[in-house]
Amino acid sequence: MEGVTYSWDCKTVDVYPTHDSLSDVVYNVHWRLTGTKDEKSATNIGTEMVTADDIDPDTFVPFDELTNEIVTGWVESAMGSDRVQEIKDSIDAQLQELITPTTETKTIE
Repeated sequence: MEGVTYSWDCKTVDVYPTHDSLSDVVYNVHWRLTGTKDEKSATNIGTEMVTADDIDPDTFVPFDELTNEIVTGWVESAMGSDRVQEIKDSIDAQLQELITPTTETKTIE
């Protein structure tokens, strides 16, 4: 849907306290993707496993240096572009229903 602004929240993660001599290694991300248009919003939530195997200690990002943007990149990469687009399409459909409802609930007096 044109004009939708998408926003990822990938700030809640599950970690291994220690893994291959590294500390606080992220292996699962609790994500939330929100789409907003015309002051309406719709959200999908889920979890995505990210690989904790074969981590290169030279490129490992310490937990206290992680950002939402870094973890979002991991989630989008793990999902793949097709799955990310499916989630956005679902949000678009929810927004379309909010903007132009196909049903209404009414009370008989």
